Amino acid sequence: MGLSIDTNHQSHHKTHKFFLICNYILLGAASSCIFLTLSLRLIPSIAGALLVLLHIITIAGAISGCNAVSAGSSKWYAAHMVAAVLTAIFQGSVSVLIFTTTSNFLTALDSYVKEDNAAVILKMAGGLCVLMFVMEWLVLTLAFFLRYYSFVEGGRTAGKVAAEDEKTWTPPFHV
Repeated sequence: MGLSIDTNHQSHHKTHKFFLICNYILLGAASSCIFLTLSLRLIPSIAGALLVLLHIITIAGAISGCNAVSAGSSKWYAAHMVAAVLTAIFQGSVSVLIFTTTSNFLTALDSYVKEDNAAVILKMAGGLCVLMFVMEWLVLTLAFFLRYYSFVEGGRTAGKVAAEDEKTWTPPFHV
C-alpha cells in the first residue's frame, strides 16, 4: 500500500514538472512570436496587433497555469482552462492562415520587410504557432491530470466539495 502512494506521488511530481516545462515553452514561443511579428512592422497594423494580442493572451494563460498548479485554486484553474482552449483554437487557426495564405497575411500586416524575407519570418512565426497549438493541448491534458491528482491525494470527498461550492453560490442558486 505504501509503495502505491509513493509511486502516485512520484508520478504527480513528474507530471507537475512536465506541466511547468510545457508552460515555460509556451512563454518562450509566444514571446518569440511577438518579436517576429514586430520585426515585420515596428508599429503593427490591426491584424498584427491582434496577432500580438493573441500571443499576450497565450502568455497570460501560461502564467495562470503556473499559478493554478502552485495555488491549487479553482479560480486559477478555470482561468487557465478557458485561456488555454481559446488560445489553442486561435493559434491553430493562425498557423493555418499563415501557411496557406502567406502573401495575403503579409498584405494584412503591411510589412516593411522585403517580401521574400517577410515570408520566411512569417513562416517561422507560423511554425511557432503550430508548436503553441500542440503545447496548449498538452498543457490542458496535464492540467486535467494534475487537478485529478490533487483531488484524489487531497482526500476531498463529494460532500466537502459541495459544502465549499455552496459558500460561493449566488442567492438564486443557494439551497
